[in-house]
Amino acid sequence: MKFRYQARTKTGEVQIGIVEASSKEAALNLLQKHQLYVTFLEEEKEKPFLKKRIKIFAKISRRDITLFTKQIAIMFQSGVSLTESLRALAEQTRNPDFKEKISKIADEVEGGMPFSQALSKHPQAFSSFYVEMIRSGEAAGKLSEVLKALAEGQERDYLFYSKLKGAMIYPTLVLFVFLMIFTALIYFVLPSLEGVLEELGKEPPLLTKFIFFVSGFLKKWGWILILAFFGFLVFLRHYLKTLEGRKTFDHFILKIPIINSLARKIFLSRLASTLATLLSGGLPVIRSLEITSAVVGNEIYRSIILQTKEEVKRGSKISQVLERYPEEIPPLFVKTVLVGEKTGRLDRSLSNLVSFYQREMDWALEGLVRLLEPAIIVVLGVMVGGLVISILLPLYRVGVF
Repeated sequence: MKFRYQARTKTGEVQIGIVEASSKEAALNLLQKHQLYVTFLEEEKEKPFLKKRIKIFAKISRRDITLFTKQIAIMFQSGVSLTESLRALAEQTRNPDFKEKISKIADEVEGGMPFSQALSKHPQAFSSFYVEMIRSGEAAGKLSEVLKALAEGQERDYLFYSKLKGAMIYPTLVLFVFLMIFTALIYFVLPSLEGVLEELGKEPPLLTKFIFFVSGFLKKWGWILILAFFGFLVFLRHYLKTLEGRKTFDHFILKIPIINSLARKIFLSRLASTLATLLSGGLPVIRSLEITSAVVGNEIYRSIILQTKEEVKRGSKISQVLERYPEEIPPLFVKTVLVGEKTGRLDRSLSNLVSFYQREMDWALEGLVRLLEPAIIVVLGVMVGGLVISILLPLYRVGVF
């Protein structure tokens, strides 16, 4: 049960918030333990169903979390209290779902709950990595430094994924235009041409016959193909939620030519970035490896990190375990980790790796786009050209031109 309260501190300041307890008496006792003099305490009623805001399309984006972390880090470093920072961010956040979550977190922090615990109640917005980082900062008294490190890491990831999405706009647009042209030809141009040729009694060329067959098949059975396509997408989505499906897909991604190089750099950068941030926040190596395995985003690398965690428990070094996987972990990564372990500055060595792989990812992405754009144009050009030739050939034969 949740109770909304108003109380005064020892210094006479008014404090308003929400406390969670099993009963009103338990809530009162809890507030008094925090040396608060309660002046108002009332159970917070659930909103009627019709008054609840529909959240079907509500989504907290990567950008929302990145801006939240960056802004709260700046405010906290400027000496603004955590509760005041959260209240200010709740007021200026445009996303209504995120605004509601920040307000709840502010209420819980004001009621005496640790920041990390309040964040953990919203796992759809704040990952386990995020929560653990905040918890480590609270424990070590380095919350300001941890927030700054989190903000920098998230901003770096956000910029890269923005570049990746931007790089896919042009190929997607070209493909969309081709599909529109293809649909118009099949449903409007080819049926008229087929009728003209039948009236004239002319035998169409082999290529035109094939196009007529495809056109007729799609007009008659196209709806089945569309249903089958969406059915496949639904099956694929459910399959990828299984452990076997994720392993198959993640292994496949690392084997595709051209793409696999960029994919490896992304996962290696994420591994190094997450581990460096956690270690710099004061978390033990074992716990840091465990959290890193959960957020690396690839089952192959996840199994490697979990194996590393088990070996480190037995006394091995991280570099000793990683060098057993030369295909997934390159020698540069292993050697840099080894240097970090020898000097006792593993977090700094990993941060250097992040900077290196960030540049490599940018170059790999640019190279992929330079290769992808002309390849798509050539393939679609050949397909459109084939369609046009299949239309023009019979017209030349009947003397239209």
